[in-house]
Amino acid sequence: MAPGSKADKKATVDAAAWMFNVVTSVGIIIVNKALMATYGFSFATTLTGLHFATTTLMTLVLRCLGYIQPSHLPFTELLKFIIFANFSIVGMNVSLMWNSVGFYQIAKLSMIPVACLLEVVFDKIRYSRDTKLSIGLVLVGVGVCTVTDVSVNTKGFVAAFVAVWSTALQQYYVHYLQRKYSLTSFNLLGHTAPAQAATLLIVGPFLDFWLTEKRVDMYDYNVVSLMFITLSCTIAIGTNLSQFICIGRFTAVSFQVLGHMKTILVLIMGFFFFDRDGLNLHVVLGMIIAVLGMIWYGNASSKPGGKEKKSYSLPTTRQQKHGDDSDSDERPRLKA
Repeated sequence: MAPGSKADKKATVDAAAWMFNVVTSVGIIIVNKALMATYGFSFATTLTGLHFATTTLMTLVLRCLGYIQPSHLPFTELLKFIIFANFSIVGMNVSLMWNSVGFYQIAKLSMIPVACLLEVVFDKIRYSRDTKLSIGLVLVGVGVCTVTDVSVNTKGFVAAFVAVWSTALQQYYVHYLQRKYSLTSFNLLGHTAPAQAATLLIVGPFLDFWLTEKRVDMYDYNVVSLMFITLSCTIAIGTNLSQFICIGRFTAVSFQVLGHMKTILVLIMGFFFFDRDGLNLHVVLGMIIAVLGMIWYGNASSKPGGKEKKSYSLPTTRQQKHGDDSDSDERPRLKA
């Protein structure tokens, strides 16, 4: 295959992966908002456990059909991933309860610099000046859109700190495990989804009762609410899979930066379906700034030196021995 056509094919697959993630992520947010706001199903952690249980069922079916090949993930690695992932989910829910919406949004924005720090420390990634500035522009734009009242207390700050670091570590670990153990997105989901489903379905009802003072088993289930729960779980399969695909193809930082397009789309969809009076000049301005920053980031990080692994001089024999491996490891990093 010619280099040009190979690059075009990769760009097409990359774009399809991003669109898959954006559509499923925005879809599940809209469905969950309707489920919680309209039908009063406020059990977020339990619902997430149901999402992973449905995803587990999907991976089992695909494995039986032969679409997922056997793979190995050490128990210690799986345990670390589950700890990061579950602390992320619980931390986000608690942070939203204990903090103002404004500080909650600031905490979510801080995931980008934390993800950058993890890549710099563990992967020796180096960012160009334009890449850093473009990330800053995205943060400013999304901040203008979403940050309103800002108040913080000690326990809220601790919850946000745990949520931010655990989420950044979980997303970094997705990329790390796929590279180290040569796992596809389906393979990794097949290992992690059952463990997350089991732990969240055990912890979820108790945590949700603590957060809402309502019991999930006492909820008034009806045909419509069950339909929305089923729809949410179905979309979650795509959301979980697309997240692993995107982080595996790119990096946690790129996933966070371009992922803020989902925030913009959720705001727009929210204005149309839930709050038509919320669209104003400063929100529109923030959206424009954020989108420009995302476009800039895509261009800056894809240029030579925009975002690359630091190189170290190696003996000639070692370079020849590992030349192919280093190319395959670093190629995904150079494209955002």
